[in-house]
Amino acid sequence: MAAERADGSGSGSGPGGDSGLELGPEQLHQDNPLLNLPIVAIDSVLGFLSYDEISGLRLMCKRMDAICQRMLNQGFLKVERYHSLCQKQVKAQLPRRESERRNHSLARHADILAAVETRLSLLNMTFMKYVDTNLCCFIPGKVIDEIYRVLRYVNSTRSPQRAHEVLQELRDISSMAMEYFDEKIVPILKKKLSGSDVSGRLLGVPPVAGPSTTLTAVQLFSKQNPARQELSKVQQQVKAQGLNLTATRRELSDFRSKFQEQLKQLQDQDQKILEQNQIIGEQNARLAELDRKLGEHTLKHQQNEQKIKDLQELLERVIETGTGEGGGQATSGQNKRKKASPEGTASDSPTRAKRLRSRK
Repeated sequence: MAAERADGSGSGSGPGGDSGLELGPEQLHQDNPLLNLPIVAIDSVLGFLSYDEISGLRLMCKRMDAICQRMLNQGFLKVERYHSLCQKQVKAQLPRRESERRNHSLARHADILAAVETRLSLLNMTFMKYVDTNLCCFIPGKVIDEIYRVLRYVNSTRSPQRAHEVLQELRDISSMAMEYFDEKIVPILKKKLSGSDVSGRLLGVPPVAGPSTTLTAVQLFSKQNPARQELSKVQQQVKAQGLNLTATRRELSDFRSKFQEQLKQLQDQDQKILEQNQIIGEQNARLAELDRKLGEHTLKHQQNEQKIKDLQELLERVIETGTGEGGGQATSGQNKRKKASPEGTASDSPTRAKRLRSRK
């Protein structure tokens, strides 16, 4: 629709001064061999470029702008379908029990895809309500390229990194794109919406005939109906809330599993503490028994020492008494010898005299 509108405005068939203003670009179109190709060929050529490069080609001319807008809008829809396909494939391989999913090899794949789904819903809520009214296109082509990069990484890697590491770039550029769109572009679109015939279409007023009127009544009723827009907006909000609820449930299940693990660890620690207390009790009983035996041995040792002391005292007494009796006997013997010595000397004196005489 955007391409047809650009072709019609650039052909110079419009009344008044519009044809004169767009005559220069049409001449440029004729000089450019790429724009003279059929639209299918142009799509094939632009298909080799990234969406970031396609978004940069919008500055070339109005016809290229219309072609690039259509390709960017189609690219966002294609990446949504590709994400849905990847998510279905991963969910088909995951177990049904939530507790078993956390330990599965595809758990990180599922987390990354869930985060991408949340990011897609936010982008949809930010851009697509203006895209549906043909006020703009899906402007950030780099976001589409980054989503494709993440999805291909998830499909080609068996053990991907954690979700916050893989999605860091996507979160940054998508957040910046949405903030810039809300702060800079949305006010301009609202001014256009209030100052053009599009506001009349959104309010249900039939548009004034003119060169810019390209939509039929059926298209206005099907795409520009306020009730339909409100319904789609409510549906998108409900979808976003459902995604948030799903993420909250997933986090709650994670917390439950972590709580169960912590509780199991506490129970194991309590069991170990009981076992250690039992071992400590047994050791204390053994120590008490050893203390009792040590006390008995100490008492016996003291008794033996006392006995040894008694025996030593008794031995000393015996020795003292023995030495006293021996001394008395020795003195009596000496006295007897002294008494017997005069008699011996008297008997020995004649013999000694005879010996002396014989020697002379």
